[in-house]
Amino acid sequence: MTALNTLFAWLNGLVAPYYGVPLSQNIRRTLWVIPLMSTIHILAIAMIMSSVIMMDLRAWGVSRSQTLAQSAHRYAPWIWTGMVLLTITGIALVLGAPPRRPSLLDPSFQVKMALMLVAMVVTVGFQIAIVRNSVAWSTEQSARLVVGVLATLTLILWIAVTFAGRGRWMVNFFR
Repeated sequence: MTALNTLFAWLNGLVAPYYGVPLSQNIRRTLWVIPLMSTIHILAIAMIMSSVIMMDLRAWGVSRSQTLAQSAHRYAPWIWTGMVLLTITGIALVLGAPPRRPSLLDPSFQVKMALMLVAMVVTVGFQIAIVRNSVAWSTEQSARLVVGVLATLTLILWIAVTFAGRGRWMVNFFR
């Protein structure tokens, strides 16, 4: 975790000077920007979560209206759009943070970012694997077990990202 702390300290050094630039000040001064960015950020997480759940339901065999590859093809654009929105709104929220709050150095923020990176990699890997191995995963019993485990892992990671995003609240709740 020390390498991650060093990375976030370095990033905070890059971002902190921008707290005083006009863009950052305008984000803080305009009353509706932060609530709008927060709302879009939360909706983007919901977009990703619902798409992952829909793909997982197919992978677990609960939904059989489409093949696994068709489900991946149908929900991949929603996942990618959600990831882009998360990135854009996340940057705006970090830039709009008050200079007195070192959000990049906050341990709960660092955990969220680490989990999000892992969740994104696993989700993209899962999508690629579905497309490449859809025939085997649809017919072989052992392959269906693998896809079910990957689907579960993907969902657990995105749930963890969601909870980590509420890290400061959770820390205060357990005190």
